[in-house]
Amino acid sequence: MKIFQCGNCKSSLFFENYSCDNCGQLTGYRASDRMMLSFSPDIATLISDRDHKEYKYCKNKEYNVCNWVIEKDDLEDYCSACQLNRTIPNLSNANSDNFDNWKNLEVAKHRLIYQLQKIGLSLPSKLQNEDGLCFDFVEKLGNPKIMTGHADGVITILIKEGNSVSREQARKDMTEPYRTLVGHLRHEVGHYFWDRLVRDNPKVLAEFRTIFGNEELDYSQALQTYYKEGAPKDWQKSYISEYATSHAWEDWAETWAHYLHIMDMVETAYFFRLNVKPKFNNKALTTKVSFDPYTKYNFDVIVRMCVPLSLAVNSINRAMGIPDVYPFVISSVIIEKLRFIHQLLLPKR
Repeated sequence: MKIFQCGNCKSSLFFENYSCDNCGQLTGYRASDRMMLSFSPDIATLISDRDHKEYKYCKNKEYNVCNWVIEKDDLEDYCSACQLNRTIPNLSNANSDNFDNWKNLEVAKHRLIYQLQKIGLSLPSKLQNEDGLCFDFVEKLGNPKIMTGHADGVITILIKEGNSVSREQARKDMTEPYRTLVGHLRHEVGHYFWDRLVRDNPKVLAEFRTIFGNEELDYSQALQTYYKEGAPKDWQKSYISEYATSHAWEDWAETWAHYLHIMDMVETAYFFRLNVKPKFNNKALTTKVSFDPYTKYNFDVIVRMCVPLSLAVNSINRAMGIPDVYPFVISSVIIEKLRFIHQLLLPKR
């Protein structure tokens, strides 16, 4: 993600900031051009320091789960990210963790929407368009049929995923080396975009089947087989994760999620102007991030940056006693799958 600045004092801001830590100006993200605006806290109206126009916060600001702003005269009360919410958890129970969990989920969802908008993907709300997208953040409440997943544009996320303890337990139970909220969302939205970008395009679908396999194989049976027998021993040669081996749809969704991981990592490194140059001068582990990956057509150049970057950040994490940021190995077969997604998305930019 890009670095943001306060329009008043030019101090750096995080994407989730509601105010500038340095000068105290109120802050809000404008999605139309991915800018962070700042406003005087001493004035009742939100007049931007940058363009002197009047704005209003998304209605979800009242819960402190959204800092996005829209123009004052906009007929919508919710920002383009919050318009995609169909169901939010019950917030009336003061003894539940629903509010904190939902807030964590919204942080991840807003980062996802930022990235999809930057790619140039259309994000119609399913509440107005049957082919659109929406999110249900729900409690299980003893119903075993309610699960995190995607179906016909509806992304369902169990609210307990917002709890880091529950998520860590699930990570151990399912032997997943990486389980994050933004990872969940990127995976599930991948299923939605398979429907939008691949399913109904014969040429793209044929290429997909060549690279990922035949999605027409019985999905339920494939998952049953996977959970019973697990992944093949040599899965790392062709798949980004064990779960990706279960079915072509899951291989796509897992690869799609990792494509978004990689693009976000390189974009962040670009805005921080990160360079990796080990003391022992190994060219394979040396890189200078000199471009925004969303402007690059050659995906191989992007991939070559990932190895030094991931090694550097993984090493820093290990120094702090924290698990690796990116504990994955990208084989040549996986690169082909990632490249397919990159080329598919190029016309969207």
